[in-house]
Amino acid sequence: MNNTPTATSQDWALLALLSILWGASFIFIGIAVKQVPPPVLVMARVVLAAAALIPIHLYWQGRLPRDLKTWIALAGMSVLNNVIPFSLIMYGQQHITAGLAAVINATSPLFGAAIMALAGAEALTGRRVAGLLLGLSGVIILRGLSLTSLDAAGIGVLAVLAASASYGASALWAKRMMTGIPAVTSAQCQLIASSVMMSLIAFTFSTPEVLLSIGWHTWAAIAGLAILSTALAYLIFFRILNSAGPSMVLLVTMLIPVSAIVMGAVFLNETILVQEVIGALVIASGLLVIDGRVLRWFKAAQ
Repeated sequence: MNNTPTATSQDWALLALLSILWGASFIFIGIAVKQVPPPVLVMARVVLAAAALIPIHLYWQGRLPRDLKTWIALAGMSVLNNVIPFSLIMYGQQHITAGLAAVINATSPLFGAAIMALAGAEALTGRRVAGLLLGLSGVIILRGLSLTSLDAAGIGVLAVLAASASYGASALWAKRMMTGIPAVTSAQCQLIASSVMMSLIAFTFSTPEVLLSIGWHTWAAIAGLAILSTALAYLIFFRILNSAGPSMVLLVTMLIPVSAIVMGAVFLNETILVQEVIGALVIASGLLVIDGRVLRWFKAAQ
């Protein structure tokens, strides 16, 4: 029996909206990181997003959890899903375009599949191996033989790849440590824990006072990043997850680069390179192979 939830037209509409919101995050970062150091920008993002979600959590879910075990699980998730990847992506976008960063970020499910297999959480089937090899090929196409070079762009690529690996590791952490935690609580408490950690990092190693002197357009980008691309996006993400299942959410990973590349060209005057388009398509093919849905549709049509 197939227990996979059926996606409705509303789910597809929300998926498209989520891809735009998460694609826009790379645009907001591209604007704000020109004036705000990455640690301060991450701090502002998670603090504002956590504040925006508090009344929603209190209305939908009630009070925050009180037990230490839950908070330890959520704090670990916040490190892998917020603190590390947010910081690395913002650092990387100081050196590469928003569109390229979004394409590289699309490798997160590939890292997730590899890490799950290495940890023994999921079997590494032939289909998954093929998907991982396709994803790796896509990354190589993006940077060619200069992937490991230490120029600024190469370091930016490696930083965003490391962020994707962190997202992949967060999938394993969630599978093993966060069973039974309501989705809205997971989002809210991750952001609260991230706010504490990033505030300590920003005030110790960076210059939070820069927020007092930035222009309105930078503040608008920060607000969009926090409220739209983080708080609202989390709510939509969990709505799709609960309604249509995790396989549906995987599709957003392939849509985000499209949104980011188009918006990067429109709002940041970024050039769309042919190798970026080809690399994105190869990475997307790897994700489709790992997901297996297209293969099942093809077999069913025969």
